[in-house]
Amino acid sequence: MKTKIASILFAALSFTPLLHAEEKHDHGHSHEQKEAGPNGGRIITSVDPHFEFVITGDRKIKITFLDEHNKPVAPAAQTLTATGGDRSNPTQFTFTQKGETLLSDQPLPEGQKPPIILRIKTTPDAKTVTERFTVNLADCSECNHKEYACTCAHDH
Repeated sequence: MKTKIASILFAALSFTPLLHAEEKHDHGHSHEQKEAGPNGGRIITSVDPHFEFVITGDRKIKITFLDEHNKPVAPAAQTLTATGGDRSNPTQFTFTQKGETLLSDQPLPEGQKPPIILRIKTTPDAKTVTERFTVNLADCSECNHKEYACTCAHDH
């Protein structure tokens, strides 16, 4: 009888790590929150200073460079170009400084998920950094942002 109880107890304890693993399973998103930009946009951290990428109500691209406290700083020597939309007929964006931000000269192409390629150079002699992502304009079901700027870190 003791052997049978010991076997059952051993079997039950053997499944404990599996139960914990099941509780921590990956169901398509992380529980770790990403930080939102000051205007509810996506923060790009591959360059310093970091910047926020936002699509305005009229579908223009708004870029705001940020200090270490995510406060806007005026663009300095940075250069930025963007290409987006249909690969067979891409839209080339140029930017004009408006106060502390850069605003694209034209709107994002039609569609709910246009791809975008950003090329950023922080100084004239710096290496160009390229960022590629889809500008998913759908509302996130878990946070108050568009999917391209989602802060709840689930798979997009």
